[in-house]
Amino acid sequence: MRTEKRKAAKKTRGEEIIFLVEETLERGFEAQSLGFSIFTQAESIPELKQAIRDAVECHFPAKQRPQIIRLHFVRDEVMAI
Repeated sequence: MRTEKRKAAKKTRGEEIIFLVEETLERGFEAQSLGFSIFTQAESIPELKQAIRDAVECHFPAKQRPQIIRLHFVRDEVMAI
């Protein structure tokens, strides 16, 4: 398992990591990375951004960290007809 994680981490060096961000029913936000087991949540967008940075720093060694974190906001909208 650790070998797979190291290989995946090596692939991201100098690249970006993408997080899907969704608003929760409790009026907070959740973020999940694509391709890595990184999940975090917060009550506001600024708090979420800091939580994502912290999670990425914990997940990757300094020399293998992605250079860019991209946030993809997913929003459901319901319209009445």
